[in-house]
Amino acid sequence: MPHSAGQELWQDAAAFSARAHLGQIRKDGATPYASHPARVALTLRHIFGCEDDVAIAAAFLHDTIEDTATDYDDLEEAFGVEVADIVASLTKNMMLPEAQREPEYDARLAAGDWRARLIKLADVYDNLSDMRTRTAGDMPDIIARHLTRCDRALELARPDASAHPESARAIELVQQAMARVRG
Repeated sequence: MPHSAGQELWQDAAAFSARAHLGQIRKDGATPYASHPARVALTLRHIFGCEDDVAIAAAFLHDTIEDTATDYDDLEEAFGVEVADIVASLTKNMMLPEAQREPEYDARLAAGDWRARLIKLADVYDNLSDMRTRTAGDMPDIIARHLTRCDRALELARPDASAHPESARAIELVQQAMARVRG
């Protein structure tokens, strides 16, 4: 696995993610997309308390296969199988019809590494921060759809809570954030 001398795995992942998402913008039309995976990784480390280097690297990279020209082989070559497998678990198969896409994604996430489910919680937690600025009257369908995704992520992660304190903390914090969005 090529890894820059003198740099941590997460630093290489952060740089890779920033390059891969270069030019992409968040749905607000102004924020560079690369800020999202960075916030997900920071949430994982500093809010959920996860100190696992592989998980933090995968958090930086979690949207690269789905949203950029990056593929599994690129990640495996640069970061190894473990990181690539976690990112693959977090990647929806856009070739499937939407009705099949979400159930297939949930099944893959449920069968994958617990760290993928923890990253998913950090992902929905970060996306909830965007929702907090909206009221119930603003885009109710978008907010409802996102809250449904949060519920699914929580359900998938609940079995991890007893073995992984980071997961227990993440579940609690996502539930609190959802309550704030619901008002």
